[in-house]
Amino acid sequence: MKRFENRVAVVTGASRGIGKAVASAFAKEGAKVCLVDINEKALEETVKGLKEKGYDVMAQTADVSKRAQVEAAVSAVLGQYDKIDILVNNAGVIRDNLLFKMTDEDWDTVMNVHLKGAFLFSKAVQQNMVENKYGRIINTSSTSALGNRGQANYAAAKAGLQGFTKTLAIELGKFGITTNAVAPGFIETDMTKATAERIGVDFNDFIQYNQSMIPVGRTGKPEDIANAVLFFAMEESSFVNGQVLYVAGGPKD
Repeated sequence: MKRFENRVAVVTGASRGIGKAVASAFAKEGAKVCLVDINEKALEETVKGLKEKGYDVMAQTADVSKRAQVEAAVSAVLGQYDKIDILVNNAGVIRDNLLFKMTDEDWDTVMNVHLKGAFLFSKAVQQNMVENKYGRIINTSSTSALGNRGQANYAAAKAGLQGFTKTLAIELGKFGITTNAVAPGFIETDMTKATAERIGVDFNDFIQYNQSMIPVGRTGKPEDIANAVLFFAMEESSFVNGQVLYVAGGPKD
């Protein structure tokens, strides 16, 4: 029997990168998965690829910062699968800049997608989880939560997600719902490629530079984060609650 057979998972920001790897990992392990993303074309391509492998998946196009769209997506999942066991709040964007150059829009966009999106989706699914006395909520934070030049907005949002995680763990634990967070370090994704472009360096050089500072001697892949997410979602992890796991190839404060 596969580890997540008869479980239903919702993954936001699932059309590519870490979200795609997480959704694929759950599907491979037998879960029914709803992939949520604002990029309709990329989402359709990802879902099509998973369906071709025989996985039971569905797509929902939604802006995670819009309550009506979030609630519509959750209603669609419940209509299709009757329940939601696992929520992975992974949707994210970057609007990097030094503080004196950062606009109000740069700040608000990052806060709305990362923090408000996690809030809206968690609130929308918790009622079903409470009724079923079972749930796993896993938030994607970042090592940037510890501070990172040019990312005042992103760092604040990712640190906020850690506080959000610990608070939900306290509030929802008695209902059989655990809430944890994974904090990736340097992961090779389109987002880190965008960071390389922002600072004006070749992506391969950027990878080599970061790799030189990582104790395990390599940069991370989306699948490394997916493995950590699956750990938090496992039945055997029911006593792990309110934790932040740094997946960065080395220790983080």
